[in-house]
Amino acid sequence: MPNKKVTIIQSSAVPLRVDNVDTDQIIPARFLKATTREGFGENLFRDWRYDKQNSIVESFPLNSPKYSGKILVAGKNFGCGSSREHAAWAVKDYGFEAVVSSMFADIFKSNALNNGLLPVQVSEAFLERLFTAIESDPSTQIAIDLPNQTISLGDEKESFAIGAYKKECLMNGYDDVDYLVSMKDKIEAYEQSKK
Repeated sequence: MPNKKVTIIQSSAVPLRVDNVDTDQIIPARFLKATTREGFGENLFRDWRYDKQNSIVESFPLNSPKYSGKILVAGKNFGCGSSREHAAWAVKDYGFEAVVSSMFADIFKSNALNNGLLPVQVSEAFLERLFTAIESDPSTQIAIDLPNQTISLGDEKESFAIGAYKKECLMNGYDDVDYLVSMKDKIEAYEQSKK
């Protein structure tokens, strides 16, 4: 299934003011039974969203009716731990289109980019301003501009880095195979030039 094209994401956000969120918290191992990308969102942060009696933990930000949006703003070192790709699948399947943090685990970041989920790395100071703004006004709008590689909070703006290849893939909704197929004419022209 092709990924959705990512260009501009403007949305309110859900704050998760927790550092070192590991992939087993993002999607616990007991929910890794499916081999397709769908259905993981309902168990995103399962052990934080529900207690041992399977009751909703009202205080967890994803359960709070005051927070919603396409952007998850998380603490430092998001996605550490195991290399399970299901963590990126769960975040995306829940409905988030981007995750903002001051630091991502490398494998999670790669898995996110490979699955159409935009990880936006910002400075510690900008991350703190995001948390403060969202927590004081949950309707706060954040704008992520992938073509220009910026994230904005009101008049404040910060740039973020992304590799040119992954940027092109996200903006066109390509996975690696889709990208290769999109180059078919150029590949054939090259092969013809070598005959």
